[in-house]
Amino acid sequence: MTEKPLILVTNDDGINAPGIRTLIKVMNTIGDVVVVAPDSPQSGMGHAITVDTTLYVNKIVIDDGPQTEYRCSGTPADCVKLAIRELLGRTPDLCVSGINHGSNSSINVVYSGTMSAAVEAGIEGIPAIGFSLLDYAWDANFEASKSFVESITKQVLKNKLPNGIVLNVNIPNISENEIKGVKVCRQARANWVEEFDKRINPMGKDYYWLTGKFVNLDAGEDTDEHALENGYVSIVPVQFDLTAYSFMKELNSWELK
Repeated sequence: MTEKPLILVTNDDGINAPGIRTLIKVMNTIGDVVVVAPDSPQSGMGHAITVDTTLYVNKIVIDDGPQTEYRCSGTPADCVKLAIRELLGRTPDLCVSGINHGSNSSINVVYSGTMSAAVEAGIEGIPAIGFSLLDYAWDANFEASKSFVESITKQVLKNKLPNGIVLNVNIPNISENEIKGVKVCRQARANWVEEFDKRINPMGKDYYWLTGKFVNLDAGEDTDEHALENGYVSIVPVQFDLTAYSFMKELNSWELK
């Protein structure tokens, strides 16, 4: 018999989030699943790792599925590191992260704990995918996501990914029969225009709430934002080598000493 693929599942919304519970159920139909996920929400943590305090991991049972699960006191990247170094008996064939509650398209990939977990797996040479649904609600409906998560996962297991590449998959918040298909895209040039809501607490001290709005500055029709706005699932291949190769020649022409 062919050995089932070993699939590591993680996220940044916490191990009890409906998104990861949906992802676990889909992965159970594909391989042997081990879950290592934060014990509390870690959204917006990016690629943070824990270096100044201890980490705790507890094996738990949340439902009656066949998966093995651990909750971790650390960040999404911590979860992947611990899974690979301490908890798994062998290197996983795939790491899937999500399904995130909310978008990780365009610039959001930089801040995302969901995508940073996938990138951490990629750094270790493990094929990885981050999945996100464009609905921030805790009670978001993930039913339309299931078939796309399954098919994309199977394609990655079949075709593999090049070293240094992970996939960022975003799914529009519409019904499955409204989704027009899947598009491979580039990351849109977009950003958050941020403001801080300054307030004063009862002790007279200033405090701030981060606010702002998302602005898409990219008119291209080959971007993830355009695909999502037009009813497509977007897939952006992401690399974690941040070298700006196109600028190296010009930089070498400077009088650097």
